[in-house]
Amino acid sequence: MRVEPQQLKAFLLDAKLISEKQFEEALKSAQESNQRVGDVLVSQGLIAQEELIKMEAYILGIPFVSLEKEKVEDDVLKIIPEPIARSNNIVAFRKKGKDLEVAMLDPEDLRTIEFIKKTSDLKILPRLTTPESIKNVLRQYQKTLEAEFGEIIKKEAEGIKTVKEGFPMEKGEGEELKKMAEELPVVRIVDTLLKHAILERSSDIHIEPTKKEVIVRYRIDGVLRDAMTLPKQVASGIVARIKVLSNLKLDEHRLPQDGRFRIETEDYKYSVRVSILPVFDGEKVVMRLLPESAKALTLEQLGLRGDALEGIQDNLRKPVGMILVTGPTGCGKTTTLYSMMEILNVPGVNISTVEDPVEYRMPRINQTQVNPKIGLTFASGLRSLVRQDPDIIMVGEIRDNETASLAINAALTGHLVLSTLHTTSASGAIPRLIDMKVEPFLISSTLSIILAQRLVRRLCGEKEKYTLKESEIKNLKKYCDLEKVLHVLREEKLIKPKETFKDIVFYRPKPSKECPDGYRGRLGIYEVMPITETIKELIIKEADSDQIQAQAQKEGMKTMIEDGFIKAAQGTTSIEEVLRVIVE
Repeated sequence: MRVEPQQLKAFLLDAKLISEKQFEEALKSAQESNQRVGDVLVSQGLIAQEELIKMEAYILGIPFVSLEKEKVEDDVLKIIPEPIARSNNIVAFRKKGKDLEVAMLDPEDLRTIEFIKKTSDLKILPRLTTPESIKNVLRQYQKTLEAEFGEIIKKEAEGIKTVKEGFPMEKGEGEELKKMAEELPVVRIVDTLLKHAILERSSDIHIEPTKKEVIVRYRIDGVLRDAMTLPKQVASGIVARIKVLSNLKLDEHRLPQDGRFRIETEDYKYSVRVSILPVFDGEKVVMRLLPESAKALTLEQLGLRGDALEGIQDNLRKPVGMILVTGPTGCGKTTTLYSMMEILNVPGVNISTVEDPVEYRMPRINQTQVNPKIGLTFASGLRSLVRQDPDIIMVGEIRDNETASLAINAALTGHLVLSTLHTTSASGAIPRLIDMKVEPFLISSTLSIILAQRLVRRLCGEKEKYTLKESEIKNLKKYCDLEKVLHVLREEKLIKPKETFKDIVFYRPKPSKECPDGYRGRLGIYEVMPITETIKELIIKEADSDQIQAQAQKEGMKTMIEDGFIKAAQGTTSIEEVLRVIVE
């Protein structure tokens, strides 16, 4: 059940909303970009999205509903679980007897309709609606959950007694903490914190004790945000519960501890990495949430494009050599390596890794977790890997001379090696390897390509257009060569030949209920430096990073800030966000 282009054309022409020429041009554009012709008409401003959906509903004989200002009753809303509603753009909004009215964007999604029918034992009445209507109803799930979380924590916290934590602990207090960790109020609070964080798309949970209270913060899209404040008396119970889940020592409060545990429901599976650190007012807990069901993104989805993408793809086809990904902690280096391994992961090759930690499980890849306590380091793990007949080796991070030498040697002896380095730019990786006592001629012989990256937040669908003021343009000159940036934007055909920075339309975040700060999700900005013959010569001469960077740019490498400006001009992110992650 789909509206065919000719059906839509006849309707639009009869209503005299557009001309036949406009429709044919939109149809051609839709075929070239693999989009629906109606979506192209909307993007070109020829017809409003709501009007288009109303027409499609009329043609298909399906009622249209607008829910942009509708408040759905909680018991009706919960008939469709939030994960199903979000992933399939379908919400329940009215129930009468055994009839359940559902609003959706795709009336062809019969599988979801049948699933809801079976799970609810109700007759499903589909209605077409707008994306804004769906967003409005989805926001109501969050309000309901936040209210539930607040009530749970407030109620359960009242039933928790305070346990004194001495240094050293008095006799019997360890057992008292263990008992508290198993009590229902503490269990519910920790479960609630985890569930709330997952629904907020948080990557980390910070539980920070202060003198009078406990502050909980979530890291969402790379930025820490206050989530809630808890009474001080819950601190000991929460920490004890997390220690029990992670199999850590309950009676140790003076030394840092690390562990992990798993949480699993019908909707999600997460591995939780735990770090506990003694601080002045108690123990701070940081939990990293790693979705086990997460699939590696494609390089395009990560934000790689053009010559940079082609350069990476070409070097992944080579059977030998070394590919390095560089950047600071938390910039997505490991995610990029996993995306590369997803491309390389075919039955005809043996891929082995040594990682710290193993963040995502990948089928058919032999993943080894570093454990320094028993002597399993990157170096010792890599030394063993090369005896496992690998074709491709991934080393989570090159930290020292021994690991660097082994990785270089593996690339020399017929392996493709993927790894990461902590450097701020692609060119900075070469002096870093030389500092690790790797011979320059070995670096030039094995290194194939270096990728440097940062993560920027994506702008939400609602965003504000603006052009730069003279003072803002002047300020940008501190961070980049504006003439080079203009040249790159012209090459990408994002601006006309004679346009300057005053003419370029950029975008600012526009806060909304769905996106409180105007951003949602992240993507990478990159600079990709192939190791060409001229750069090999500079490596052998032990040229500094500035000289190597200049040569790479001369040969066509786009810098991270230039890639950031491309994505800012496309409306994917903002200039402020690009500067935030690059200016150090």
